[in-house]
Amino acid sequence: MTAQFVKATALVAMGAIASFGVMAQDEAPAEPAGPTPQEIAAQNMDQLLDLVKQGRSRAASDNAAREKRFSQDKANQAAELKRAEDERAREEARSARLEKKFEQNELLIAAKQEQLRERLGTLSELFGHLTAASGDLASNVEVSLVSSQFPGREGFLKDLIAKMSGSDKLPSVEEIERVWFEMLREIKELGAVARFTAEVSTPSGEKAEREVIRVGAFNIVDGDGNYLAFNNGNLTELPRQPGGSYNSQASDLAEASTGLHQFGIDPTGPTGGSFLAAIIDSPTLEERWHQGGYVGYAITAVGVFALLLAIYRLFVLTTVGGRVNAQLKASQANTNNPLGRVMKVHEDNPNMDPETLELKMAEGVLRETPELESGLTLLKIIAAVAPLMGLLGTVTGMIITFQAITIFGAGDPKAMAGGISSALVTTVLGLLVAIPTVLLHTVVNGRAQSIIHILNEQATGIVAEHAERDHR
Repeated sequence: MTAQFVKATALVAMGAIASFGVMAQDEAPAEPAGPTPQEIAAQNMDQLLDLVKQGRSRAASDNAAREKRFSQDKANQAAELKRAEDERAREEARSARLEKKFEQNELLIAAKQEQLRERLGTLSELFGHLTAASGDLASNVEVSLVSSQFPGREGFLKDLIAKMSGSDKLPSVEEIERVWFEMLREIKELGAVARFTAEVSTPSGEKAEREVIRVGAFNIVDGDGNYLAFNNGNLTELPRQPGGSYNSQASDLAEASTGLHQFGIDPTGPTGGSFLAAIIDSPTLEERWHQGGYVGYAITAVGVFALLLAIYRLFVLTTVGGRVNAQLKASQANTNNPLGRVMKVHEDNPNMDPETLELKMAEGVLRETPELESGLTLLKIIAAVAPLMGLLGTVTGMIITFQAITIFGAGDPKAMAGGISSALVTTVLGLLVAIPTVLLHTVVNGRAQSIIHILNEQATGIVAEHAERDHR
């Protein structure tokens, strides 16, 4: 019973010492930890009491260390609070000084501005006009073609405007005189043709030095006759040239040194070159033809076929007409022409009665007529069908245009007008095929009818001579 009590008491004491040891280790991890009471085996009651005393002593030392640290932290916090309060007081004093100085500066600025106004006097109105004139001139020279030859003018004018707008600096006499000089130079260069070297960008982005010719403020071209555009201080070759005689005139001007030369200028050049842009954007005949689409291609093919057919029939009828005329002068029938073959009927039947001969001659004329009128019906059909094909293409194009309007709306009149314009191309192509085809049909038909008339006339004359001879 006594042994069990001692054992239980030892376990309780060891548990308490263990808890103290854990707390001390958590509070002061920097101190080296010795062997815990659990690691020491108590052999008797005296040893157990010694272990309990050691645990209490260690716990007391740990508690004392913690209390010391807490006191130090409290002292440090009080010192930090004192420093923060002192810093706040200093900043408040500094803020008061700065606010007072700011108010004094405001009063000083107001006094200086009043003094400046008094000294300027009537010059204020002059500087106001100078600022307005400089602003207008800067906006003009920024987009003017003259700036391609004299760059940097707009920078000076903008700096001068900023200087005068600041109300703390006055322009110098040299700056005022330069504004006047730039105005006069701009007016002078508007009516001058100048040749100089400048950096020009190609449509692909490559830059190279070229010799360019500036025609006032209207247009500028390079030595090869290519029109250039001036944007953001850079010269750029137009990706699409106006074509026609404009480029040849520009080339002639580029090669000339003196004298008068014809040149197409854009009167809207100083305001952006809208007229030149309209010419450039206008589609060529080939582009118009491609706008007709597949219907336009079909109409063109039909027109080319009609033209070739008409030329071929004219050639054949002209050859046949020449042989018929030669037959009229000959006494013997020649079978290489229609008239000779008709006359051959009479030569083969000299003793035939007039009624039978007349029928035979009429049969010969009818036999030759289809060959002479070959192709006329086809030309007439083409002349009638070509406008209908054009109308088909127009109706198809209008349907496509209205479908696009249904999807994208009618907010852009240019797009709608472009679609209608493209749809009408097929109508124009149809008329361009029909009108010449009608004229060619008339010419070919007239040539064929003249030959048929000669055949009828000669056949009737032969029958009449034969009947008169029999009557005698």
